[in-house]
Amino acid sequence: MINFRAIDEGNFDTIIRMKRPDGERFVASNAYSLAQAWLYRDANDVYPVAIYNEDVPVGFMMLDEDLEERCLVLWRIMFPEEHTGKHYGTEAIELLIRLAKESGKYDSMLLDCAFDNERARHVYEKLGFTDTGKTENGEKIFKLELT
Repeated sequence: MINFRAIDEGNFDTIIRMKRPDGERFVASNAYSLAQAWLYRDANDVYPVAIYNEDVPVGFMMLDEDLEERCLVLWRIMFPEEHTGKHYGTEAIELLIRLAKESGKYDSMLLDCAFDNERARHVYEKLGFTDTGKTENGEKIFKLELT
């Protein structure tokens, strides 16, 4: 079962070493993502998270919340090659949606997707995200209404 855990001394090295499959360019490295989380730490709205299947770390995601807009942003999500194709991404996003709804803090979720990342786009649309027609940094913006 998928669960989320803070990145700490026990899983830091595993998360940093996770790499996308060769040739995929869709997501920044976890090291870069963690550096960005540190950079924005004073805002207290960026959260790097380890994704586990039971007790095994299988992926990484980074969240950004905008409480004024009541929006949770799935800024990054990645799974290394040995953990792709196992539906962990779908399960992780389903859990994230459930937790976001239960928190009562958010009315919507946003995420972006590279134009040519068909696998991710399929998952996002299957989970109810819709293309907003907007782009940012060369990626399509998707939105899910939570209310």
